[in-house]
Amino acid sequence: MGDEQRPAPHWSQRPFIGPFSARHVALLVATLVVSGFVLMALTAPLAGAPDPTAPRPGSGFVPVGEATEGLQIGERAPELEGEFGGVEVQLHDLDGNLVRLADLRGRPVWINFWATWCPPCQEETPVLREMYENYHADGLELIAISVQETTVEDVRRYVKLYDLDYTVGFDATSAIFHAYHAFGLPTQLFLDREGVIRQVVLGPVTRAQAQAIIEPLLAD
Repeated sequence: MGDEQRPAPHWSQRPFIGPFSARHVALLVATLVVSGFVLMALTAPLAGAPDPTAPRPGSGFVPVGEATEGLQIGERAPELEGEFGGVEVQLHDLDGNLVRLADLRGRPVWINFWATWCPPCQEETPVLREMYENYHADGLELIAISVQETTVEDVRRYVKLYDLDYTVGFDATSAIFHAYHAFGLPTQLFLDREGVIRQVVLGPVTRAQAQAIIEPLLAD
């Protein structure tokens, strides 16, 4: 009696790629697809979309530390002091005089964190000098706080070279820089007459940008 003829295997069981059948390939594809969706779910950020009104670094911004969430518009700016090595640090100008926001209440204040070695800060220097010359008589105060500098003398030479008349503070330990949650240069805050932050700019400003920010503060 001859061998019984076996029925032909179903198409899904026939060799499809090498020794693997179409069923094997389909199971592999399905597994990869499911794994991809699971990975997307696990790695998707839990936080919501970023605040579109939050200041973002401009093209001329020079990061000098890890990005942090800075002070926000509508907050009252903290006093120009911080902490370094457990010791309270206050801001002084290049002649050693104490610089305090409390002494400037009633005047709009432009705070500019900068450094003499920072290229966009150098390019922006004429803008700061011109805006101060144009608006100081109307009440504007400008405090340029130099950070990550070697010595006061380095900053003093820069100020003399470019004939800068506005207040220049020396933040030797970067304590004030960190107290303001800054992480790059230049970082700029514009305060109204009550010391409330009305604009934050990460990067240099043009003359037109500075005027658009300063004039409404003076008008108020």
